[in-house]
Amino acid sequence: MKTAALILFILMYVGMISFSKYRPHIAAGTAILFLILGVEPLDHVLGSVNWNVLMMLAGTMGTVALFIESRMPNRMADKLLTMTPNVMWAAVIMSLFSGFVSAFMDNVATVLMIAPVGLAVASRLGISPIPLLICISVSSNLQGAATLVGDTTSIMLGGYANMSFTDFIFMNGKFSIFWAVELGALATVPFVMWIFRKNREKIQGITLTECQDFFPTYLLIANILLLIGASFIQDKPEITNGLICMACCVVGTVRHVAKGKGFRTILDGIDLGTLLLLTGLFIVIDGISQIGIIQDISDLFVRYGGSSKFLMYTLITFGSVIFSAFIDNIPYVATMLPIVQSAALSMGWDPTVLYFGLLCGATLGGNLTPVGASANIVTIGILRKGGYQVRNRDFLSIGIPFTLLAVVTGYVFCWLVWA
Repeated sequence: MKTAALILFILMYVGMISFSKYRPHIAAGTAILFLILGVEPLDHVLGSVNWNVLMMLAGTMGTVALFIESRMPNRMADKLLTMTPNVMWAAVIMSLFSGFVSAFMDNVATVLMIAPVGLAVASRLGISPIPLLICISVSSNLQGAATLVGDTTSIMLGGYANMSFTDFIFMNGKFSIFWAVELGALATVPFVMWIFRKNREKIQGITLTECQDFFPTYLLIANILLLIGASFIQDKPEITNGLICMACCVVGTVRHVAKGKGFRTILDGIDLGTLLLLTGLFIVIDGISQIGIIQDISDLFVRYGGSSKFLMYTLITFGSVIFSAFIDNIPYVATMLPIVQSAALSMGWDPTVLYFGLLCGATLGGNLTPVGASANIVTIGILRKGGYQVRNRDFLSIGIPFTLLAVVTGYVFCWLVWA
């Protein structure tokens, strides 16, 4: 049974890598096979699914969809551009702004909001938008690890390790992963300046986009504040954060419908494929955990990491960078979380620093290649529609240095603070 489950698990990954369009279906199909074969007991199904994560994702997606429709993100970006002296600093500001926004919402949504502004700026100045949009994309991927709500992988870590919103900033009296990510972002600024060192043209003719509705902005802020507030509640139900995100989404939906705009915006904003993918993965991973495969993999990490926490931390961090450059970081992190925990517990270590190494490596590793993260794929699609062809070397020349600068900075910080 263990051999059959392992083969199915490997085939699932190969299938998701080879047929990215059908990843949700492949994960769900594998979960169904696990149930049919008895790898995952039927009475474990409901308990294996992390409903808090699914509700947080669905609720946040719906609220962000309303936020995007209001055009407030575009207005914010325009305002930032009017405050910059030239193109080089505009690139730096837009990259940092992309990262800041991405710390509180989905990376793809961030790119969809900010990339059109980058295209418009490049068009006005007669420069290629390719490096500008790539910087926007890789910055959005970087900052997704900064907060509990910044990326699916962060939400997954928060749910698995029982971390609150504030735990990502300060935890147990120490600076948490938020500061590692921010230091990594600052480390990339000189590199962005070097890329645009010849672009010192002044920016002119920027007009502020009119915000059509301020309510989604207030709603998104309320969502974030409620998550922060809930983090101080002791012994709260496990689905508290999910209920908060869903409640905000419902409020926004009711108001939207009452104004006669229908459900289409919210429905289009909720990515059912991602939710199906995660549901399937939760079931599959619980199945391989039940029959001991997770423990076997953790034993391999312990064997090669030996008794050295530093070596284990290094293997997990940079191994995650390499894996996430080629495979989606959502199934990778979902698989690795129990492995990291098991390996740490078997050695008698606090798993926190290993969790942070996993999140940093997996989140930033997607920046190594054009297909390593969904935001990169979306960015390349936007450029293609605009008539620009992105060569692999165009992306790699930015993605590789950017990733190494950010990962090494975060890697050193987390080890010094948490080891």
